[in-house]
Amino acid sequence: MKYGFARRVHKLKSSAVRDLLKIINQGNIISFAGGLPDDGLFPLEAVENAFDKAFQSGKQALQYAETEGLAPFREAIAERMAKNGIKSSIDDILVTTGSQQAIDLFTRIMFDPGDVVLTENPTYLAALQVFQSYEVDVKPVLSDEQGMIPEDLDNKVKKYNPKAIYVIPTFSNPTGKAWSHERREHLLEIAKKRNVIIFEDDPYGEIKFDDNETFVPIAAMDTEGTHVLYTSTFSKTVVPALRTGWIKGPYQIIRMMAQAKQATDLHTNSLSQHALYHLLRDFDLDSHIKTLRKTYCSRMKIMKELLESINMPGFSYIVPKGGMFFWVSMPDAINVTSLLDEAVKRGVAYVPGAPFYVDKPELNTLRLNYTHSAPDKLKKGMEILTDVFSNTLTNAK
Repeated sequence: MKYGFARRVHKLKSSAVRDLLKIINQGNIISFAGGLPDDGLFPLEAVENAFDKAFQSGKQALQYAETEGLAPFREAIAERMAKNGIKSSIDDILVTTGSQQAIDLFTRIMFDPGDVVLTENPTYLAALQVFQSYEVDVKPVLSDEQGMIPEDLDNKVKKYNPKAIYVIPTFSNPTGKAWSHERREHLLEIAKKRNVIIFEDDPYGEIKFDDNETFVPIAAMDTEGTHVLYTSTFSKTVVPALRTGWIKGPYQIIRMMAQAKQATDLHTNSLSQHALYHLLRDFDLDSHIKTLRKTYCSRMKIMKELLESINMPGFSYIVPKGGMFFWVSMPDAINVTSLLDEAVKRGVAYVPGAPFYVDKPELNTLRLNYTHSAPDKLKKGMEILTDVFSNTLTNAK
């Protein structure tokens, strides 16, 4: 039978990362592909205790809940954001089914087909999927390791009159870079001048490697609370399976997103919200995050040391100051998508960089995750991968 799908489904694209994970999870593959936290570091006892307390609190944890989210839980979220300088009331916060839903709801209520959003290039693959599914016109802004280049940002804002600018300024996915304070200030300045909404995606901001460095969220700079939407998640700091995130922003936008959420799933899993409320109240999450920082930093250094052993013209990488990823560039002649088959045959996987680009993908780029693999597997996998890279570079001469 021929099914009459809506026209917009032709804009849907499968996630290269998710498709790759289906393959590598079937065999004994050392994976640097997914953006996965280390499940060996999950606070299992704390999560179990939190769910016990949720059940002990009575039937309320098992009942339907308000769309915006459990009020005490939103208060706890507001308190955590306040530590990073982001001021909000619970009325400015919407609990979402992962931060991915926040991107979807925002896009649904703000964009008509053909409206423009500006993004970094490359940028988060799943955000591109959402924008494209709603027929949004995504325009890339030139960027370097400090963030969006001011001149190109200014020109693109004037030229395209975007409705929003989507950014991951702190340990971004896929590049791992952190914007400078000056670039953050400039983005907010032009957004206010041209009346454009900034969508700040911050799933990795708490995983920083140097306690002496400070990366101020753009939302904290927006003291009036009028031009920045800020979204984050507990997937990277607690456990991904709870699928619980949040978004904070101007009340009018949050209210419209809540109405759109009512038409989607009524509310985010209320049992998980009750459990997370108890976890935030009774568990030292900050201490746990310090453990994550220390562990992930040590693994980043292992990967960095092995990348340093590849001394070939045209080979480069960005050293992350936090987060979960290395962004690697091979010589221009190397297509890393084609190279992936050889790597997988030898037991290692990574994500080619091409799907992260808005346009004109650089086929010689790739993303490596260092948080999921234990040190022994990380070393083994990187030794295999560096050998694959070195052989390819040698043969390409």
